[in-house]
Amino acid sequence: MLSKALSAGTSGIDAFLVECEVDVAPGLPSTTVVGLPDVAVRESRERVKAALTNSRYFYPPRRITVNLAPADTKKEGPLFDLPIALGLLSASGQVELPRLANFAAVGELALDGAARPVAGVLPMALAVREAGLTGIIVPWENAPEAAVVHGIDCIPVKTLSQAVGFLSGELPIRPVEADLDSIFKTEGRYEVDFAEVKGQEHAKRALTVAAAGGHNVIMIGPPGTGKSMLSRRLPTIMPRLSLEEALETTKVYSVAGLMDGKPLLAVRPFRSPHHTISDAGLIGGGSNPRAGEVSLSHNGVLFLDELPEFRRNVLEALRQPLEDHQVRIVRAQGAAVYPARFMLVAAMNPCPCGYFTDPKHECRCSPHRIAQYRSKISGPLLDRIDIHLDVPSINYRELSDKRPGTSSEEMRKLVRVARSIQSERFEGRKIFCNADMNTRDIRRFCPLDEASEALLRHAIEELNFSARAYHKILKTARTIADIAVSDDIKQEHLLESIQYRSLDREFVM
Repeated sequence: MLSKALSAGTSGIDAFLVECEVDVAPGLPSTTVVGLPDVAVRESRERVKAALTNSRYFYPPRRITVNLAPADTKKEGPLFDLPIALGLLSASGQVELPRLANFAAVGELALDGAARPVAGVLPMALAVREAGLTGIIVPWENAPEAAVVHGIDCIPVKTLSQAVGFLSGELPIRPVEADLDSIFKTEGRYEVDFAEVKGQEHAKRALTVAAAGGHNVIMIGPPGTGKSMLSRRLPTIMPRLSLEEALETTKVYSVAGLMDGKPLLAVRPFRSPHHTISDAGLIGGGSNPRAGEVSLSHNGVLFLDELPEFRRNVLEALRQPLEDHQVRIVRAQGAAVYPARFMLVAAMNPCPCGYFTDPKHECRCSPHRIAQYRSKISGPLLDRIDIHLDVPSINYRELSDKRPGTSSEEMRKLVRVARSIQSERFEGRKIFCNADMNTRDIRRFCPLDEASEALLRHAIEELNFSARAYHKILKTARTIADIAVSDDIKQEHLLESIQYRSLDREFVM
């Protein structure tokens, strides 16, 4: 006898429906799972067998064939345990499941029949809604995440028996519902604030400019000046996540299994990988492709502390996602695409010992060592960083000041103004902020009057700026003008932008 149960699988951050066909036929007892299953899927027969037995059902002593369609797409993980068990119960005639064709089911089964949570439930729920099904049956722990998707019923179950009872119509289970407004209100709070940072008002201003225009930043300063502290607070001044952004970011974390019981990510992510990370860990990859740190930073901030300590091949791998805002991982079984639109914030010391620019400590590094240290960051990577921010050490008076510094809310107001201007400027285009402008856009939106053009030419010639600095200065100046609600880029905007290009100046000891 043949039975079909619906489920879902993931590829990248997107999901697709999977039809679990279960055929129970006369013959020697055996179980075969086909449809490109991985090891975890093939092992499901043992989990399902024990779960059925311990749930007071029986495992048919027949020739059992399980096909996971589409058969040419790789299936991964233990999430097919529940639909296989349901299909097997229906195919063997043990129970009648009239609702089986209207609901998809996902979940791992424990040996006692308990339903265990799985990764990737959010994109699966979205796929179920798109397919026009009535709803999805998920383990109890996954229910808040699946309930975020409106338009389908999210049925939480704790055991296989509960799933059977619901599909047979004998056990009413109330669908879980999610209040998105309440989720954003409770989950959309940050635990840190720029008001906690003493001094560094110049750095706060630069980070406001960076957040307003989506500009990548590199901070240069001695140890202990607050570079990490400043970076960790950058998401607090970025625009609030929209529902679309929150869903896309949550999909990445859902597939990676990093939701930690949260129904939705309502704040912008902040990721800070250690400098020993591999290129696969940063960009994504592996035999079974997984999202890397750049994708986990999607719609948020990727912070690379001690930038020159990262391996060169790891840093060079950043160039493509910074340019394309996505990562495509190709394997023999197919390709997986992960989003990677993030703000890169890097930090480094001015020299190997860290005290080249510190007036309180003597630097013992030779000019050759300093030049060699800075050369670890390639020109093509610097091409993708708009703002070079010098972060000096702070004195006792600033540390002991009892007055709060500029708060995140004050900084966010400026960012909000600039972003609204940019939304109108780039309406109808695939550009979200000034940092995304290409050469043609710069010519159109960053015109200079004669005096400003002369100022920029003088800066490039006299301060020994590299050629790549020209467009970076104009894009940053455009953002500074937006913060000031100015249609034109004025000389004061250019002057502020020019000071944010310290690494482009000729190195002098």
